[in-house]
Amino acid sequence: MTASIPRLPLRDDLFLLGHDDDTGHLHVHRQALALGLAGAVLIDLYFAGRVTLDLNDEARAAGHQRIHPHIDRPTGDLIADAAAATIRNAHPLLRMWLRGFSDDLYDRTRAGLFAGGILRQHTQRRLGGLIRAHTYLPTDSRWAVIARSRLRYLAAGREQPDNHTAALAGLVADLGLTHHLYLDDDTPAMTSRLKAIAAQHHQPVRDIIAAIDAAVGDVATAAYR
Repeated sequence: MTASIPRLPLRDDLFLLGHDDDTGHLHVHRQALALGLAGAVLIDLYFAGRVTLDLNDEARAAGHQRIHPHIDRPTGDLIADAAAATIRNAHPLLRMWLRGFSDDLYDRTRAGLFAGGILRQHTQRRLGGLIRAHTYLPTDSRWAVIARSRLRYLAAGREQPDNHTAALAGLVADLGLTHHLYLDDDTPAMTSRLKAIAAQHHQPVRDIIAAIDAAVGDVATAAYR
């Protein structure tokens, strides 16, 4: 059913799953989602062979590996190419790069989805029309439905996990979005299942997701100080 539908970049799938289809409201804190989006961009670069990470060292905290350029060739994706450019000469630490690149990534991802016709702007008037609030809604619900369906088939064992969907499973579980997939009433069990699927795949992807988790934790800690 979904084979003829073009696959979106990992960050776009994550952005759509991070919002309510009907209202456009965020399911998680905006900064947490932005960190997840940055990780998704980096994972796509890794899958495309554009970057590598230092080998995992258990003596180091999550995210303290360096990111290195591997193939210096444009991907054709503006956001991915901008990410590669920030890595090319700096060889940054993973967690620091996630925090820096995520800074305006939420807005950039939304703008890209809007320009691509996947999101549309919806204006609501409040207080008798004195205040106008803008939200962004999917032009077609199929995009988020496709992403949910892939995760559903994966969790049910009906499909073998490919790199993209396994990484999406790990990101969704790590950011606490499992409940919003409407896949199962037992959210903790489903979250564990998605994490287990992600854990069977590439070590650098697991390292990136662990670094996202650590960076989100840093944000939460700073917010409560």
